[in-house]
Amino acid sequence: MHGRVKLKSSAQQEEEKRKEREQKLKAFVSARDAVLKKRSAGEHDEEALQLTQQLLSSNPDIATLWNYRREVLLQLEALREKDEVQKLYESELHFIEACLKVNPKSYGCWHHRTWVNTRLPQPDWTRELGLCDRCLGLDERNFHCWDYRRTVVKESGVSVEQELQFTDRLIGSNFSNYSSWHYRSTLLPQLHPQPAPDSAPNTSPSPTASPQIHSHRVCEEQLLKEYELAHNAFFTDPNDQSAWFYYRWLLGRAEREEMISCVYVSREGERVSVAFSKPVQALSVGLMLVLDGQPQQVEWRSAHPRFRHSPVWLCDLPPGSIADMSNEHNLTVHWTEKHTHRDCALYTGCAESWCRDSATDQELFRSELSVEKGSVLQAELQSCNQLLELEPQNKWCLLTVILLMRALDPLGHEKETLAHFQTLKEVDPMRSSYYSDLCSKFLIENTILKMEYAEVRVFSLSNKNLTTLCHLDQLLLVTHINLSSNQLVRLPPQFAMLQCLEVLEADDNAIESLEGLYHLPKLEEVSLKNNQICKLSVLESLASCMKLTRLDLRGNPVHKTANIESELSQLLPLVTALSL
Repeated sequence: MHGRVKLKSSAQQEEEKRKEREQKLKAFVSARDAVLKKRSAGEHDEEALQLTQQLLSSNPDIATLWNYRREVLLQLEALREKDEVQKLYESELHFIEACLKVNPKSYGCWHHRTWVNTRLPQPDWTRELGLCDRCLGLDERNFHCWDYRRTVVKESGVSVEQELQFTDRLIGSNFSNYSSWHYRSTLLPQLHPQPAPDSAPNTSPSPTASPQIHSHRVCEEQLLKEYELAHNAFFTDPNDQSAWFYYRWLLGRAEREEMISCVYVSREGERVSVAFSKPVQALSVGLMLVLDGQPQQVEWRSAHPRFRHSPVWLCDLPPGSIADMSNEHNLTVHWTEKHTHRDCALYTGCAESWCRDSATDQELFRSELSVEKGSVLQAELQSCNQLLELEPQNKWCLLTVILLMRALDPLGHEKETLAHFQTLKEVDPMRSSYYSDLCSKFLIENTILKMEYAEVRVFSLSNKNLTTLCHLDQLLLVTHINLSSNQLVRLPPQFAMLQCLEVLEADDNAIESLEGLYHLPKLEEVSLKNNQICKLSVLESLASCMKLTRLDLRGNPVHKTANIESELSQLLPLVTALSL
């Protein structure tokens, strides 16, 4: 046994570690208390710097200590000459760099470093850029460093072109560098903007312009080069998401124009409904209604009280304004904030009228992908299909193919996109619900397009496996809707935008909430057979639909409620045809 090293037991080791931690904690608490005492006493001296340095060197994430340190530095700065101030803050930068080695993602460190450089008489931005290069070399996704780099670039005047070359270098060494792809998306529109329609063809921005000035689109020549770069990335590693997200950005920069998309007026109830291309807050955007040349004092409200911002807003005209069928009226809605308006004429003998842009005219559902030249998108679809042949179960490629097909011809490619969605659910079951919702969205869009091509006000989407409802603001004029035999669990508040709805069929779903059946002024008949409505309280919103006379609730658990018929007659006294 002699000559052998005696090994400590695990219990002994743990006890020694515990004592060591206790000693460190005691020393840390003692130093912290001393610092807080000095700060309370208003002492801003060299000793305060030493004490905070001692604490921050081991834990650089205590914001209070960085704040106190700034107070001390400002006090010392006021007492020293310019050269001494330069040395003081350069020393501080060295200290921060040491702290970053302890935690490269410390909020406090990066914020303090930004502040120190604003106080330096002669900041060395080249050094700071080098620091960013080193930190990003160690961790290319350190978003604290990326934020700091943007500050350094802005202050130092580094050109957009240089920064774009920096992203070239990082992406070239690692296609999976999502931060570099994202930074590239902020630089390209500045260096290669799409020329305005009336601009000279040879004009271009200065390559030395600051990369912090934002435009929004990229010229076609550069766009084709970026497509090729993205192709190289996802053909190299089809399963890496970084290049796919960037590719989606390249394809999808279009935004819908802000405008009044529809004005609907009804003599019955003397109500006006206004639909916008995007949700707005009507009370703050300067919405004004003019009837026969006279501004009207009206109160705007959203279709449902849950919405402060909504794409559909309603108002009631003064009693007697348009009730007489023998009179013709001209109505204008002004959106003063956007300097736009929309007119609507209500003719003699007409009970209602509307003026709107159709979804087909607006190419409404293609705005997720910018409407580039068809040949460009067709070429991109061909490239993705080539990759899909090599990687038939690649979810990123499948999803991109679906989006390209929808940008080119949503109705013509409907069958193929449905097949691709089925494949997506099989290869990526964790996101099956997301794909079901997205598929539902596209089916609704296609049905709206078909409805408008047919120029009808009937919307039918039965037996389509819908899991969600969307674009309900586009159904403002619909009178009949059939949503039977789907997988819906609720009629959301947005359903209240269907101000012309008269008949709703939603049998054979799993609906348990009717929140959206709220103040629908023309709703007469609702069929909800074989759903999951369990409580009478779910039906309370129907009491606000003053024309509702027919209600079918057969096959719902609510029929087991005691005294159900008498309860319903009290809740919905206007319903004369009730089926349970």
